[in-house]
Amino acid sequence: MRADLLNDAVDGLDEALAAVDGFDEALVAGLLRPQPARASGLAALAAAVAGSPLAARVAEAAEKTAAGAAGEDHFVALAAARTALLGSVHDALVLRVEEAVGRARDGESGTAAADGAEHAVNLHVAARSWLCDLARAGWHGIDHELIAGAAPVVSAMLPDPALRRLATLLDGFAAELAASCPGASLEHVPVRRWADLWSRAVLLTLPGAASAPAVGEATGRLLPLGVDVQEHATAVQAQVHAVFEPADGGTPRLVRASVSAPKPDTVVGAGLWQLLRPHLSLLAAVGEGRAMELDAMPVTGEGDLIWDDARARTGEPAEAFATARVALPAATAFATAPLDRHPARITVPVLLEGYTVEEDEGGVAFRVAGQRLAVDTDRVPAAGPLTPEVVASSGACVGLLRWDAGEFLLQPLAVEKTVRRKSVAVHAGAWAGGTTDKAGVRAEKAATDAVTVLRERAGKLLRK
Repeated sequence: MRADLLNDAVDGLDEALAAVDGFDEALVAGLLRPQPARASGLAALAAAVAGSPLAARVAEAAEKTAAGAAGEDHFVALAAARTALLGSVHDALVLRVEEAVGRARDGESGTAAADGAEHAVNLHVAARSWLCDLARAGWHGIDHELIAGAAPVVSAMLPDPALRRLATLLDGFAAELAASCPGASLEHVPVRRWADLWSRAVLLTLPGAASAPAVGEATGRLLPLGVDVQEHATAVQAQVHAVFEPADGGTPRLVRASVSAPKPDTVVGAGLWQLLRPHLSLLAAVGEGRAMELDAMPVTGEGDLIWDDARARTGEPAEAFATARVALPAATAFATAPLDRHPARITVPVLLEGYTVEEDEGGVAFRVAGQRLAVDTDRVPAAGPLTPEVVASSGACVGLLRWDAGEFLLQPLAVEKTVRRKSVAVHAGAWAGGTTDKAGVRAEKAATDAVTVLRERAGKLLRK
């Protein structure tokens, strides 16, 4: 890997992010009557897209908003401009990563075109109206009355599968804002995050924006590379990154398979796997170090497998590092859908070898061909045997290349280390299918006990 390319500046990147930051700061105080200092952020956003098809609409939106006369269409234009800028940042960073790792991706995404039918227009209008009220008030102006306006919209949307994507986003966003009310007393505002959620939600209220991606079929061999675990207080998700080798001998592809589940906040660590295993047999294959044979498994145009256990069976042993050394270099990534083009979405599987490890107050880093690459050990889940200490003693690593806070980071999925002159692999997902490890067994037992108690309590409440 050309690690030097990851440390080189990307032309225009800082300017694009500065324009996004200016608009995000304007959202903090609100867009009802922005002060001159905030209005300059709107003008900078318009200037950043001046050479694009959005130019005229965004210029008008920035002018109207600065004058306190903006309508919903103007807020939609500003959200579109912000999303387009972050999309350009995503594309520039992905091109840099592809050059560094020597792999390419498809030029076009498989997003399905809108069918022209307007679905539940009134609910989309209601959601957009609430989001525009949020923008006018700003994050410092939120209160419980304003946030409560999302509840009836979400309740009306959730029963409809076609609206569930937007409903889930609105529900989570509203809950996060409600937990921070009143906004006037907030000491710290997650400026970029809330602006991300706001702009994405605004665009999803537009006709056709939430169209499902095109779906094809995958028949062949699936070779897991590792598992990325994302845990929150009430939910957990496991995403398996893998190389898919088509049965017809076509080009290997990088794919993902995800499973998520609600959870009580008392279930943590290795106990998370028992919540996820029943929904994804692939986790057992990952834990056992085996491939899976797929037969017409649905796959989206972005490379996400829509998992169906009936279309998969366990295959031969397939060690992740062997896959990374042999199959990964030739694998091609799917394109990213337009609304998903965001720097936070960059997750590129890579194999690193021959590095040296550096540890300091800033954490762990790998020195690759003389270049420093920060390692994000905070993303190493507690649901497996991989720990920051193990990462620091490694000599080879399969991980996900990400971009955050202005630099590329490596999230380890598995490492190789030398133990008694033998190479030993340690995987973050080693306990996904079950474990005999003492720590893992204890965590699973504790989780089982916690779930049993919660079920008993829920049963008593339902009987009353």
